[in-house]
Amino acid sequence: MNDQATLSDKDAGTITRVEELGYELKISQVMTTNVVTLSPDMSMLEALDLIQKNRISGAPVTLNGEVVGIISTEDLIRALRDGRIDRTVSDYMSTGLITAKATDQVVEALKIFAKKNIGRLPILDENNKLVGLLTKGDITNGLLSALQRDYQAEELIRYRASHLFEDIVSDRTSLILRYRINKDDFLHGGAASNHIKKALHRLGASRQVARKCGIAVYEAEMNLIIHTNNGGFLRVEVEPHKITMEAYDDGPGIDDVEKAMTPGFSTASEQVRAKGFGAGMGLVNIRSCVDEMSIKTSKESGTNLYMIMYLDKPST
Repeated sequence: MNDQATLSDKDAGTITRVEELGYELKISQVMTTNVVTLSPDMSMLEALDLIQKNRISGAPVTLNGEVVGIISTEDLIRALRDGRIDRTVSDYMSTGLITAKATDQVVEALKIFAKKNIGRLPILDENNKLVGLLTKGDITNGLLSALQRDYQAEELIRYRASHLFEDIVSDRTSLILRYRINKDDFLHGGAASNHIKKALHRLGASRQVARKCGIAVYEAEMNLIIHTNNGGFLRVEVEPHKITMEAYDDGPGIDDVEKAMTPGFSTASEQVRAKGFGAGMGLVNIRSCVDEMSIKTSKESGTNLYMIMYLDKPST
């Protein structure tokens, strides 16, 4: 990615978890710390033996703890080709060093690898002392380990959440989620419904239930953003046998509910339509996803949209 490029909303929406980890992990979390080093006065033959013994493709050259060069397999081949394998490492090492700090994010190392076409990076501490070595393989292994930890943590959260209602004795047990939705806040449109859908997954809801609930709440959320005077609230109550969803605001109400339920009918402004919203399918989509839906509306008190999904229905 170009350092000067602006990340668009579309690009941000397609960032994978692996790419996201590149911004989260520090180099110190993925680098090799047990680094094989060479000294400048070592012969290239000794360097070759050390590199072969440790099965590595190169090594940094250090003097008093500071990196002064780097030897790669290519340098060893060049010494062999020249018939000068008895010459010192200082004669063949690369000195135009490119390094990174242990505290840098992994994404910065990836940028260096992409731009400089190098195979390894000496990693320095705040005192410019060598503390590690980083290769593309180290990054790959580090990302895979992080993904595995992600998976295990998510499974543990999901297991705990799915057993939330177990062994709780009460006349009525429920989990209530509540979100404030601001008018014209298209930047955060869909955030609440995504949180709700994720919570349902963790609670053990089926993909179909979570998907339908997510669609219904998303449409209600966007209606609050598009059609209200001041935004409103989403309230979701999860019980062992049903999910109750509610969206309410303080105006301006719906003039004709029956007409509003007609596919394609919309009162959205041209500005909203230009953004790609307000197609007139919101209430229609909600009705197709839930088991019960009711609307109470007036210009004085606003609109209250009430939806229920039952979880104990026999599967068809």
